[in-house]
Amino acid sequence: MAGPLDLFADVRDLLEVGGPVVRVLLGAAFLLWILIMERWLFCRRELPGLVARIQSEWDARSDHSSWYARQVKRKLLSEATRQIRGSLGLIKAVVALASLIGLLGTVTGMIQVFDVMATLGSGNARAMASGVSAATIPTMAGMVVSISGLYPILWFEKVLAQETSRLNDHMITH
Repeated sequence: MAGPLDLFADVRDLLEVGGPVVRVLLGAAFLLWILIMERWLFCRRELPGLVARIQSEWDARSDHSSWYARQVKRKLLSEATRQIRGSLGLIKAVVALASLIGLLGTVTGMIQVFDVMATLGSGNARAMASGVSAATIPTMAGMVVSISGLYPILWFEKVLAQETSRLNDHMITH
């Protein structure tokens, strides 16, 4: 059974073989999961209070049917949506950029393979194979980072839709 030290050795080897692009992807993964944890904590700790505050603010109004009341409702829903969304746009951007950064690593790795081919000739299959292997690692790392962020994005979008719909249903205008 592999221990934690083996895992760290594997990560170190991956970072060495993948080059600087994989290090950038590691930073992107760290940023991505910090942002995801922040949104998750918001949804667990602060969202119920936000929804209750907006509902009580609406319920405290005596007028629910005038033009002004509808504008207040739009403002409250917009405020809630903005706060629920928080850093969701940044999370989506990091997910999208991770796969592109991985592709950048593949391109730079293939340039190194072509450089080896130009220097040693195209007959050295061993040198080319190691270069191609190193070129595919950033793509794999980029896809892993991107895919790991997709489910949380879908969950946050679902929470956003549910809470916005619930608030909208609560704020009935007559």
